[in-house]
Amino acid sequence: MPNRAQQIYKQEFRFGLGGVSLGNEFNKHTDKEAEGTLEAAWEVGVRYFDVAPWYGFGLAERRFGHFLHNKKREDYLLSSKVGKLFKASKNNRHAEIYPLSDSPNDIVFDYTADGVRRSIEDSLQRLGVDSLDVAFVHDISPDFAYFPNGWEEQYEIARKGAFPALSKMRDEGIIRAWGIGVNTPQPILKVMDDADPDVCLCARQYSLIDHANAVNELFPAVRKKNISLVIGSSLNAGFISGSPRYNYGKENFKIPAAVIEKREKFRAVAARYGVDLRTAALQFSAAPDVAVALVVGARSYQQIAEDYNSLQGKIPSEFWAELKQQALIQSEASLPAAPV
Repeated sequence: MPNRAQQIYKQEFRFGLGGVSLGNEFNKHTDKEAEGTLEAAWEVGVRYFDVAPWYGFGLAERRFGHFLHNKKREDYLLSSKVGKLFKASKNNRHAEIYPLSDSPNDIVFDYTADGVRRSIEDSLQRLGVDSLDVAFVHDISPDFAYFPNGWEEQYEIARKGAFPALSKMRDEGIIRAWGIGVNTPQPILKVMDDADPDVCLCARQYSLIDHANAVNELFPAVRKKNISLVIGSSLNAGFISGSPRYNYGKENFKIPAAVIEKREKFRAVAARYGVDLRTAALQFSAAPDVAVALVVGARSYQQIAEDYNSLQGKIPSEFWAELKQQALIQSEASLPAAPV
């Protein structure tokens, strides 16, 4: 029997647009440019949208909401995040954390039961819609650099507050499902033992470049608990497709030499088979049985159209066979279906 996430993420919702880029994480984009990207996503068939208060300190939610509030609510799936509240302040931290966002807001970390209810209410107001489908508890993970006393303290607050509150909100019908959204596996493994999540956002952990831990440890545990994953950052914040950064954070421009070398090996195999590496990366990350959706970031009409079309592309099975032979991908990793 399908689990809750599999019932929610129907076929039309299996490819989604994420809000990091349109929150001005990497580059500054105008509202008009953001609207054009969202229009393009809708035109090519995207019906799943994933945002967060964190992306641009409220900017991404406002931009997505400006577009989505004109659409029928039943026509799209919407997820956002909880755990971070914002309030307008003349002395805010946006210049330190999200310098390109021009946000007037300052941040308060709040993973309590009351805090997550407030977070969802605030998100609905910024988005201009009446409901979220999925709520992800955001960034309670070792890689998040802005907690005052480390992620474990915030996780414990969430375990006692956010997690049971979200289960109650799910049972009340305020949200349809919940989980956590993180960049490392440890919190996902913990939350499956500590609570009853439905679906977790697994970002930057299952890409062509980096997927061994997911295949060998995370995915088996997820299967055992019968929950599902949304896969994010399958291009490692654009690195696989050529961007001058690897993943997220202030020092993502410092790309490890081993990672660059691995990308070159992938490029060499792709060139021999006439395969676009971005296409291969997206299809690879969408393939696991535990994945109910793939979320990508895009800053332009061209990017979202290319990403969408990549999932329709055909890749020869010999390409994947050579990647496994060269040990560039794990032997147990799921592969996209062979072209017909």
